[in-house]
Amino acid sequence: MKQFLYILFFSLLCQQAFSQHKEESGVNLPKFYKNKMHFGFALAYNRTDFRIHTVKNSAFPDTVIGGVTYGMKTIYTKSDPGFALGIISDFRLHEYLRLRITPNISFASRSLEYTLQNANRDSTKLYKKSVESTFIILPVELKLQSKRLDNFGAYVIFGGGYTLDLVSKKKGQAVGGANELDDAVQLKRDDFFYSGGAGVDFYLQYFKLGLEVKVLQGTKNLIQPLNNIFTHSIDKINSKMVIFSVTFEG
Repeated sequence: MKQFLYILFFSLLCQQAFSQHKEESGVNLPKFYKNKMHFGFALAYNRTDFRIHTVKNSAFPDTVIGGVTYGMKTIYTKSDPGFALGIISDFRLHEYLRLRITPNISFASRSLEYTLQNANRDSTKLYKKSVESTFIILPVELKLQSKRLDNFGAYVIFGGGYTLDLVSKKKGQAVGGANELDDAVQLKRDDFFYSGGAGVDFYLQYFKLGLEVKVLQGTKNLIQPLNNIFTHSIDKINSKMVIFSVTFEG
């Protein structure tokens, strides 16, 4: 979160500095959206999480630890902060409607926390499985913007796209067995998502500054069906990402 606050502070400083150099009309970049296309880049802070669908309690697998049989009690997910860098290609479809293609590379981390309990309920074991990812994200979205109010505008954005996880393991990699408690949770490489969000634009003298919040919801089941208690306890897992972006377009 600190990284995003630094970016936001820097952006507001830029806005304050450039706002002192408006054109005589008082409106910066008056013909900005008359162009058929323009380009830019984005800096972003993200938080990536999982949406988990566990198997039925009666189907939870057991494992033996130190001669004692333990069963799965709870599974929780925890999000961690990350960041992203991207480029922006913006195409004019209508006066208030834009097509945006914004490929980016995103670094993300999240974890799954498992609680195992024995049959007598007098002993528990806690396991945390961290999942780190480096995503190539390829969104294609529509931006519906409001009419400008001097040097300010607001908008909503929606669409979808494809993600490629460069850190994911190959399908079918053999793990499990006696050391299954040491196994990592593995995810599939490819995913498709739908997205939605909103933002505001500030028109400065030389470029447009944007602040945006957006949610990406994955649609594919990402869990790798491996031979250990951690994956056998999950029926389906989807990815979810919240992104706070600062955009610079000119």
